Amino acid sequence: MFSIIPHRLHFGVVIVGLNYGFPGQTRLDEVTGGAPYGSATIAGSYGSRQPSDNELDAACHQGPEVAEVARKLHG
Repeated sequence: MFSIIPHRLHFGVVIVGLNYGFPGQTRLDEVTGGAPYGSATIAGSYGSRQPSDNELDAACHQGPEVAEVARKLHG
């Protein structure tokens, strides 16, 4: 995922990552998706695994951040 970010920046894309204000990002008690680059889930090789509560919480934390940046850019 990180390797595509520079290409997107060339086209003016704004990256809004999952900041460390989300405490679930530092959990060690379960395997979980997500990183400072954004919320994510680990779906398994056949896509059979559903997002965990922590992964859904990460997306819910990042969503308002993305909306706020969009609001500031749009005016």
